[in-house]
Amino acid sequence: MHDYILSCCSPVDLTQEKLDSLDVKMICSDYTMDGVPYKDDLGKTMPYREFYDRIRAGEVGVTTLINTADYVDYFTKLFTEENKDILHVTLSSGLSGTFQAALASIDIMKERFPERKLLIVDSRGASSGFGFLIQALADLRDEGKSIDELYDWAIGNRLRIQHLFCSTTLTYYMRGGRISPAAGRIGNLLGICPVMRMDHPGHLAVHSRVRTKKRALRALVDQMAELADDGENYSGRCFISHSDCIEDALALKAQVEERFPHIKGEIEVYYIGAIIGCHAGPGTVAVYFFGKER
Repeated sequence: MHDYILSCCSPVDLTQEKLDSLDVKMICSDYTMDGVPYKDDLGKTMPYREFYDRIRAGEVGVTTLINTADYVDYFTKLFTEENKDILHVTLSSGLSGTFQAALASIDIMKERFPERKLLIVDSRGASSGFGFLIQALADLRDEGKSIDELYDWAIGNRLRIQHLFCSTTLTYYMRGGRISPAAGRIGNLLGICPVMRMDHPGHLAVHSRVRTKKRALRALVDQMAELADDGENYSGRCFISHSDCIEDALALKAQVEERFPHIKGEIEVYYIGAIIGCHAGPGTVAVYFFGKER
């Protein structure tokens, strides 16, 4: 048992089993498909394969912000049931207003639970890169770090978590406004796979443009060699996530394992969940690791 609660929101894109093993609590985001609301509950309500098949069939997923009232209800339940301080980490403020909504709950919670502490961290990350930060924080908590030490470490190190990714198609990034329609149409015609990354404020940014997915995967590994702590001698953890393109994810995993033989433990592979998947669509694969500050 720990003397404070480590918490996150569901675009952390791990599995429930993983979160349980880390002793991390989670609040679910919401989304709609064909006007029907769903919980982003790590694929339990709607399995990932079904979600992406529906996206491929032309359905559009619409995400919903976790609002301040949702956070107040969630934190109230945790404080009431466990009577512990809370460190909560949100999806990047560069992609969502969730961080601001969580911040707005702090004063309300202070009035209701004046003896308890609530700290909110903007992950500046997304998907399993956000999950990568949660893994690091859980490790430090288990080493005996206090809630304040954990908060300070998160603020000081969150930008060291690199997010590199590419996609089979630019269609969904066009739809979400990440790439202009003209550039996206030309890119799709030419088979261009942009290599993208998360920037300093936590936005998505195009780093380079590569022809074919196979070359894009190699470009991800080359970029990792440039950015990772100690280059090809990198010895930290590595996560990979994908939006229903497991073959690409496993090909990337094999290349990373060959290029970086000192990685800590097994490279963990996860699905990109519904909240990020609504905007990325099927065909995206990403790699996450500790490296140079963004």
